[in-house]
Amino acid sequence: MARPIWTGVLTFGLVTLPVALYTATEDHTVHFHQLQRGTSDRIRNKRVNERTGKEVDTDKIVKGYEIDEGEYVVVEPEELEEIAPGRSKVIDLAGFVDLHQVEPVYFARTYYVGPRGKEYVKVYELMRSALDRSDKAGIATLTMRGKEYLTALRAQPGVLVLHTLHWADEVRDPADVVPELPERRTKSDGKELRTAEQLIDALTMDWEPADYHDTYEERVKKLVAAKRKGEEVVGEPEPPQATNVIDLMDVLSRSVEQGRSRGRRGGGGKPSAGKKQTADRKESEDLGSLSKAELYERASAAGVPGRSKMTRDQLVKALAGQAA
Repeated sequence: MARPIWTGVLTFGLVTLPVALYTATEDHTVHFHQLQRGTSDRIRNKRVNERTGKEVDTDKIVKGYEIDEGEYVVVEPEELEEIAPGRSKVIDLAGFVDLHQVEPVYFARTYYVGPRGKEYVKVYELMRSALDRSDKAGIATLTMRGKEYLTALRAQPGVLVLHTLHWADEVRDPADVVPELPERRTKSDGKELRTAEQLIDALTMDWEPADYHDTYEERVKKLVAAKRKGEEVVGEPEPPQATNVIDLMDVLSRSVEQGRSRGRRGGGGKPSAGKKQTADRKESEDLGSLSKAELYERASAAGVPGRSKMTRDQLVKALAGQAA
């Protein structure tokens, strides 16, 4: 069982819930050691006093804030803790926002949130269910490991998750970073736009993360195995050429047909209206009593377009409309 990286309390109005944070992801990237070329000698990084050139033990290193060239204010770890009394152990939800309002660029890392004890499971599940049904995220700040984070608390099936967010001044304006962006008043050709939308619809599928894996990691391991055996290493093909703007409509149309053909070959596609009506007759629960996850499953089975971006209320309306 994993150990928590942070423990404290989550406050929800007047409700206080003791919780623990657990790392939600892990890194499986292939890692290499640094060697001196032509040898098997490892290269290691050391903490060295730049004036004396001597290595310094970790316990003799303190934090220093430079206020002028060569002049520092030394800050001890306990002093940093003292200026954030209480807050370093509290996730205080300031309010709630619609999930779709938080742009993906703001998300940084994800942690699982768990209750600290069986006696808190009921309160924990109440909060998780309420967040799931509302399709909202709780916004709070959190001090952890000497740094303050903006966070978003949201519900997943069976668990609460906490996302650390970038602060607003950490997110760059795309206009300052990306050259050649289209101007806001630029409009796409109507026919081309409709065909592009048809292509998206033809290639729409359910999100199944287990269907994907790190192929680059596999190629790295094959490269290492081949070099160990002295075998020839075959490189990957070059990427395809960019689409000529003149041929764009033709390429889009052929892509739509290809996407539709793939759906027919795979036996996929959207369920018929008759099947949907039969399923609805078998299900007696009121749509309003279902969680967002349950509503999304129904929307997926019914082939509701745009379901991945819908709020809970929008899913209810879309499913009710189909049933009617």
